[in-house]
Amino acid sequence: MNRPLEGVTVLDLTRVLAGPFATMMLSDLGARVIKVENPSGGDDSRAFAPMVNGESAYFMSINRGKESVAINLKHPEGKKLLLELVKKVDVLVENFKPGTMEKLGLGYPVLSGVNPRLIYAASSGFGQYGPYSHLPAYDLIIQGMGGLQSITGPDEEHPTKVGSSMADILAGIFTVIGILGALRARDITGQGQMVDVAMLDCLVATLENAIARYVVTGNVPKPAGNDHPSIAPFATFESSDGFVNIAAGNDALWAKLCSVLGMEEFVQDPRFLTNSDRIRNWPELKAAINERTRTRSTAHWVEVLREANVPCGPINTVDKVVSDPHVLARDMIVSLVHPVAGELKVPGVPIKFSKTPGEIKGPAPLLGEHTGKVLGEFLSMGEEEIQELKRQGVLG
Repeated sequence: MNRPLEGVTVLDLTRVLAGPFATMMLSDLGARVIKVENPSGGDDSRAFAPMVNGESAYFMSINRGKESVAINLKHPEGKKLLLELVKKVDVLVENFKPGTMEKLGLGYPVLSGVNPRLIYAASSGFGQYGPYSHLPAYDLIIQGMGGLQSITGPDEEHPTKVGSSMADILAGIFTVIGILGALRARDITGQGQMVDVAMLDCLVATLENAIARYVVTGNVPKPAGNDHPSIAPFATFESSDGFVNIAAGNDALWAKLCSVLGMEEFVQDPRFLTNSDRIRNWPELKAAINERTRTRSTAHWVEVLREANVPCGPINTVDKVVSDPHVLARDMIVSLVHPVAGELKVPGVPIKFSKTPGEIKGPAPLLGEHTGKVLGEFLSMGEEEIQELKRQGVLG
């Protein structure tokens, strides 16, 4: 075994983000991912800007290392082809609105009847059951309904979505975890199962201290900007040329911070003795720290605080992230060469294995690029038969 998921074959019926992010991770971990797309345009995100030589950078960034097969699943022959492919694979992933696969005659009961060992993973906005299951969803909607927007932003008058599509990304990650758990269970039982992942569920699961604070205190958490609601000082402070993040998460770090900032007298000040004291008197403490951090640059504070082992860091813009020496040393920015778009830099594989490392297999596929190869390999179809199906509108 060279990769953790080597030997696992995945049929990827997903589009846009949550599902494709999940199958991208599976590919990076060694699974063979065969992306089944509508011949008429394929994955919706193929049309998302920015474009490079007519190819979507958005699509290419989250569909790397996959193979593309263009099959019209609304055509009876297309459905038959999918059913035949299902017999040969380990996992099927889809992120359609619940009920869509059933309308196509390709729901889990049908597919599991064809392949009882199949892991069928469905990622949707609200899950396969519940009063909201029929509703459409996008990341913005889920960030709002899941409570994340209500605790994000400068103040309670300005609820703010997280800058990345966090609801989609979390759903993708949890979908992968569900698939891995189901594969492990199949090793023991020999049986596949359905994995139902809802974006809303995933977001609620990650609210951690917000739910804990509400349950214990009865107080509804509100946005607090970059200040931590339970730890102080743990916030963004002003420097002479920007900002610096400082996280003094315990009393020992608090004492070190005071030493670096020349605030030694604050350590024994009764207003700031304990974390609870510091939270209670936070406005005064924040103002005092800002008064000192404003005197020097972000680079200066990062240097001296790191020397003192106080957790700190700059607020990097994306251009600085992609050139950061540590990010590069960890292979978290990788260059791929796409046959049409040319070179494209994408995030690397974040999970590092000592013996079976993950790997980006290659660029994102062109629409239908591997139709002939996959159908020939899996279903023993010849070129003449494939061309006839294309003429009939079954294949793209």
